[in-house]
Amino acid sequence: MKKATSALSMIAALAVSASASGGLMEKAKKAGLQPIPEDKTALFKLIDNPKNPVTDKKVELGKKLYFDPRLSKSGLISCNTCHNLATGGVDGVGPATGHMWRHNPHHLNSPTVYNAVFAQKQFWDGRSPDLEDQAQGPMQASPEMAATKEHVEKVVRSMPEYVKEFQEAYNNPKFMPTFKDVADVIGDFERTLVTPSRYDDYLNGNENALSKEEKEGLKVFIDKGCASCHNGVALGGSMQPFPVAKPYKYANVGDFKGDKNGMVKVPTLRNILETRPYFHNGAVWSIEEAIKIMGETQLGTTISDKEAMKIKAFFGALTGKKPYVRYPMLPASNDKTPKPNLK
Repeated sequence: MKKATSALSMIAALAVSASASGGLMEKAKKAGLQPIPEDKTALFKLIDNPKNPVTDKKVELGKKLYFDPRLSKSGLISCNTCHNLATGGVDGVGPATGHMWRHNPHHLNSPTVYNAVFAQKQFWDGRSPDLEDQAQGPMQASPEMAATKEHVEKVVRSMPEYVKEFQEAYNNPKFMPTFKDVADVIGDFERTLVTPSRYDDYLNGNENALSKEEKEGLKVFIDKGCASCHNGVALGGSMQPFPVAKPYKYANVGDFKGDKNGMVKVPTLRNILETRPYFHNGAVWSIEEAIKIMGETQLGTTISDKEAMKIKAFFGALTGKKPYVRYPMLPASNDKTPKPNLK
């Protein structure tokens, strides 16, 4: 009789656990959390840009240009320099650092390129509507790649291999790539850099995808109000006022104040444990400290050490599977290719 009672108790406990898990999943969805779709057609619809359709040839060409340092004035800096695909899509330093080792004049940190396609806007001040427009900025920015549109066009047009690839990608034997075309194919490549994780598996219906600790962290994350800004597929990506409830303790690092309305783009939390340092100015290196600062600054609440550790445990489930990117072999420079300029 005791064995039967024990077995019944165990079954009841499992039923309660399953019910609680299912309730948490529903709670997460009601809080605005959305997974990366499992269905490839649904995902493609989400990442594609009708104005710049994603195709295999454009993605492959964009990958080469993403890694090509010759697009920069110095010939040393590529998109991958600040958005290193091997290190979480970031450079791992406080302020973005570019031409002549100059730091971003506002001490702005390089955000990850992984899953950037899911963001509503690009750049910390949200000034770009999409990845294609965003790709034009760093190439021309003096503290980054420091190139001109003309330089980029000369580099690409100097190499017959690149010209041919553009002609094939756009199905036009007379196509001559412009600066915008270069940014467009880089944007196409970046649109494919999505990283589905166990968190997505969970929201897509697999209740066993998260550990008990990760589920507890997800619950704290929602209950504390973190999902009010970090939501959607991007777990961020919208424009929000910053700070809200209390001054940001490292506001004196750099002079960035957001857009004209004081709005700042909410960074994605996907792969967050791989993208230190944190905040727009890269002033915080500890994820626990970042979590507690967000509680005070944005939510007007105190997040305890224990709660911060639980949220951190949940963040571990956001580390996704990176797409395999084989380092491309680039066309050789020639006499027509602009020479590097280190000044």
